[in-house]
Amino acid sequence: MNPAPASAALALGDDALVLSHRLGEWAGHAPVLEEELALANIALDLLGQARVLLSLVGDEDELAYLREERAFRNLQLVEQPRGDFAHTIARQLYFSSYQRLLYEELAQGDTAIAELASKAVKEVDYHRDHAEHWTLRLGDGTAESHQRMQQALDALWRYTGEALEPIEGLAVDWATLRARWTDRITTVLRQATLTLPNGPQSGAWAAGGGRQGVHTEPFGRMLAEMQHLHRSHPGATW
Repeated sequence: MNPAPASAALALGDDALVLSHRLGEWAGHAPVLEEELALANIALDLLGQARVLLSLVGDEDELAYLREERAFRNLQLVEQPRGDFAHTIARQLYFSSYQRLLYEELAQGDTAIAELASKAVKEVDYHRDHAEHWTLRLGDGTAESHQRMQQALDALWRYTGEALEPIEGLAVDWATLRARWTDRITTVLRQATLTLPNGPQSGAWAAGGGRQGVHTEPFGRMLAEMQHLHRSHPGATW
């Protein structure tokens, strides 16, 4: 691939890889067994996307396990710690809504990324529906679930702006994508009796940070955990 599409594949692949790992952290900790299986399935979907995207750039294992923190190009949104269940659902709502709109548009092209997007868009439909279902359930549930969901939405809002910034090499109408994303999130939150956060969607230090290799503190700890086994046994086969 030429440099621009390769950098785009790396960014999207890193998004999927990192979020897959974060969702995998719910194994054994989800509130109910059904939800543990659902989160595991979403994580596996994202891992499959990551493998395809990273293989367009180079060796998928080397890219996942041997790069340093500053070489990753994922959004800061996806690297945020698991938090409570509402925190995870808020992150999923923000990200899957963005990914669904992005893949829908990318699927109309004729590149290797477009081929992946056209196959993955149905998976992402499920991811978004799952997040919306739980947002409605938590927002319009008990007083405590409503409060926790609103707090999670507010806490993660500052990381959403980066997802709506252009990615080099992707022919996407980013202004339209941003408007459609905002409309979708606003509609879901209104139905869930929740409020769209009114703060900035990025801080001065965070604007575009993840795409430039600048990550938040929790990411380094997550990366060390994810890469530990591979780095401990270089060249091992299973």
